[in-house]
Amino acid sequence: MVTIKQIAELCGVSRGTVDRVLNGRGKVKPEKERLVLEMAAKLNYHPNPAGKALAARKKHPVVGVLLLSEGVHFFDDVLHSMHRLADKYGSYGLKVIWRSMRGFDIDKQCAMIDELREQGINALIIDPLNHPRIVEKIDECVDANIFVVTLNNDVETSKRHCYVGPDYPNGGRTAAALLCMIHPQALHTGVLLGSLQMLGHRQRLDGFLETMQDHPDFHFCGVEETEDDDMIAYEKVRQFLLDHPELNSLFVISAGAYGAARAVLASRREDITMIVFDTIPTTIEMMKKGIIQAAIYQHPHQQGQRAMLIVFDYLVNGIEPECDKYIMRNEIRILQNAEG
Repeated sequence: MVTIKQIAELCGVSRGTVDRVLNGRGKVKPEKERLVLEMAAKLNYHPNPAGKALAARKKHPVVGVLLLSEGVHFFDDVLHSMHRLADKYGSYGLKVIWRSMRGFDIDKQCAMIDELREQGINALIIDPLNHPRIVEKIDECVDANIFVVTLNNDVETSKRHCYVGPDYPNGGRTAAALLCMIHPQALHTGVLLGSLQMLGHRQRLDGFLETMQDHPDFHFCGVEETEDDDMIAYEKVRQFLLDHPELNSLFVISAGAYGAARAVLASRREDITMIVFDTIPTTIEMMKKGIIQAAIYQHPHQQGQRAMLIVFDYLVNGIEPECDKYIMRNEIRILQNAEG
């Protein structure tokens, strides 16, 4: 009987690539897809989905999902894709335990990781806080043979198996270049981010400031943490405008764009240029009002789909990740293509 492993060896590709081609899951380069399909036909390969599902159910695969998603609409699309695949993989016996958090409480995230471990998870998909205690918890999971995927944010110092998400430094650099193009005059810029405990948020800030060093007339008005909460973002921007009447631009690194835009609207400051992330409905609403000029899209559906696919491949098919990081491209969206 011909196996996926044999086809992979003959084609010079990974087992994961062969599995995705034969099962129609995930993107594969056309030339590789053609090679795999031709080899499978030549060897008269016939999959046995019923037998595969039965074998998978005997493994009792259990996945824990822990995201900082409460009150953050970006994760709506991430979770939609994850739930869709989780339902599809239910026939293979895959069970998913869903957990979510609001804010950036280290004690709470540690406790929820422990709770998931007590429920016998074989894999963990986590949006982690960047803190030594979280790194320790992730490492404990890996040492206990739990497969760990970091999603949307990373902790590079941990033993996690792979990361799925955006290139944060590039996102910051892209936002800076975009701001300079839209607002070529002197810039007096304030920055909002969810938490400095998030590696990605700090990396975006660093990328932004690094690029802005080349601007001949850039003035940094400071950075404020919002806990990814629109009400806090609203108050922070109102205070920004009081403390810095010269402020003429805002960069919102994570969630909170709607609150920030409402503060700008309430202050009647039509001269302020805003660059944000994610094309959620409230951002599009503020684009239509002319308050937000551009957003950077980070492919939430693909993030959720890729993370769940990697875990399924590992737990059910025994396929290791093909790389350490699965990076989603940062795409610039303006009003005219925001809903595309």
